Amino acid sequence: MTATKSSNMPMTVRPRVKLWLESQEESVLCSGLCSMLRAVEETGSIKHAAKQVDRSYRFVWARIKEAEEALGQTLVETQVGGSGANRSELTDLARDLLREFDDLRSEVYHLVDNVFTKRLNKTLSKHQRPK
Repeated sequence: MTATKSSNMPMTVRPRVKLWLESQEESVLCSGLCSMLRAVEETGSIKHAAKQVDRSYRFVWARIKEAEEALGQTLVETQVGGSGANRSELTDLARDLLREFDDLRSEVYHLVDNVFTKRLNKTLSKHQRPK
């Protein structure tokens, strides 16, 4: 149920933020790339990862390469050809970045919820109409 201006029900307001990592104003890591990298890890293939995240192969490949260039390090090791199913795998760096990014994101969301929700609730309470 959505609260309206005339409703006596308290309004629920929650802050939202987007988090990404940059290097020299170039995006290095964001939730979208994290999804792509996890899909590569799960499928062992950039092609299958692209399908899993509903993007084109070219888009996923380019996004990974952009991040690698910004970092100056490899995130996905690939083997061209061969008969194995797992032709692409994450480097240790990529796995560590995913873990650290998830931890950072959790901490930031927790901080935002705690600090700004208190501030917003205080403001909303201050301006609440008497019953």
